[in-house]
Amino acid sequence: MKKLLLSITALVFTVAVFAQKKSNDVAKFTSETVDLGKILQDHPTTATFEVTNIGKEPLLIEQASPTCGCTISDYTKEPIAPGKSGYIKATYNAKNLNMFEKHLTVKFAGCEDIKSITIKGEVIKDEAAEAAKAAKQAAEASKVATENQEKLNPVAETIEMEGAPAAEGTEKKVVTKEETKAPAATTKTAAKATAPAKNAAPAKAPAKTQVKKGN
Repeated sequence: MKKLLLSITALVFTVAVFAQKKSNDVAKFTSETVDLGKILQDHPTTATFEVTNIGKEPLLIEQASPTCGCTISDYTKEPIAPGKSGYIKATYNAKNLNMFEKHLTVKFAGCEDIKSITIKGEVIKDEAAEAAKAAKQAAEASKVATENQEKLNPVAETIEMEGAPAAEGTEKKVVTKEETKAPAATTKTAAKATAPAKNAAPAKAPAKTQVKKGN
């Protein structure tokens, strides 16, 4: 009978020694849910979970996996000494406008269960970024329109001739740069044509006609 009791006691002790621990027996989170509040769209935001080793042996985080592709995780890779703390980080990409709640599964070495931690919040529009984006698009559209207009309707630069104001009802004469580049010889030739020749002989006076008086 004594041998039977000793065998049962030894079996119970062995099972107790080799039984896997629970996560709550070795690890304690400061908070298992982190509320990120309102975050701007397309501004990835990170939540940090602090976990403390409350056991008597080093605590190792085997994995910390997000449940969707919109969240990236990172965590302490080295064993955490008793009484010390490590971290688990979860970064949400904030692509979609809406309330969100995402979960990560955490597995500690030597523990049979899997722990779940949560991040939540709301993604809102980044109004400043939207305004800047709209302004940039408007400027680009205006630039393209101006370039197209210049290609379709080339306008020569003009120079308004100096002088007295044109009389009412008459049009001002406008010439292009090309016309202003005409050789000055043209003007000189015109001047010569109107000026009197220097060596030209003076015109002879008409001869007087004598009229004879009758006898």
